[in-house]
Amino acid sequence: MALAAALCFGIAMVLQALGAQRHADTPDAGLLGTARAMLNLPFAAGLLLDCVGFVAQLIALRSLPLYVVQAALAGALAVTAVLGAAILKIRLGRGEWWGVGGVCTGLAVLGATSGAEGHGQPSQFFHWLLLAAVLVLVAFGGLAWKLREPRRAAALGSLCGLGFGVVALAVRVLPPLHGLDLLPLLRDPAAYALAGGGAVAFTLMTEGVRGGKVTTATASMVLGETALPAVLGVVLLGDGTRPGMLPLAVGGFAVAVAGALALARFGEVAPAEQRAVTEEIPVGAG
Repeated sequence: MALAAALCFGIAMVLQALGAQRHADTPDAGLLGTARAMLNLPFAAGLLLDCVGFVAQLIALRSLPLYVVQAALAGALAVTAVLGAAILKIRLGRGEWWGVGGVCTGLAVLGATSGAEGHGQPSQFFHWLLLAAVLVLVAFGGLAWKLREPRRAAALGSLCGLGFGVVALAVRVLPPLHGLDLLPLLRDPAAYALAGGGAVAFTLMTEGVRGGKVTTATASMVLGETALPAVLGVVLLGDGTRPGMLPLAVGGFAVAVAGALALARFGEVAPAEQRAVTEEIPVGAG
């Protein structure tokens, strides 16, 4: 399920970029232009795959250690890079092909060394802390919004990654459902932390890449959504590895994340010509 989620998210990025290209020359601006860019089959298919990927992510988070799932989700950039090279004619350099190989190798090692999910259950206070963390992200996001590039993109990307980390932690601590009885879920602050964290993370990432600093924002997001949740999963939730395989698991995690960082520019896929213009023109020029 973790790999299926990464596959869905990676393909979705390419489809949404393909759909957005069809309206790249539209004169509309603002919300109307954005809405028109979504009214085509590739973009809609990408959104559908995002939904499928999110369901697969939820299943994986209830079955695997956090460090495995979060590293696999960062690996979606490898899927996007390979498909982007084939469909959108985006050229991959040697270092980026090494990044693809690093993601695949790291995830293979994690799959071979990881144990089952931990069964540690923090107190209800931790559930409230997750909800409070969403409010803190909103406050710091407002401050980061006013920074200058590239610090702005780095700050927003980091906060976005932490938001996705809150989502992952909230999924792990939610009570199990029994049939159609949703009352325990609705009473749990972690459920609202899940919804709020996802919404905040999506908003911050959208704003983070809007200034053109895609690589900076995506790299910060990858670090934010993998490192801290992985540590908390081990410390608070009891995630572990197979006996004697901790060093290999740590190495696999590091290689997978490093590979994703090498592919950070694919956090927002664009045609080669459009990307070159975005990278060369500073924000606010002309």
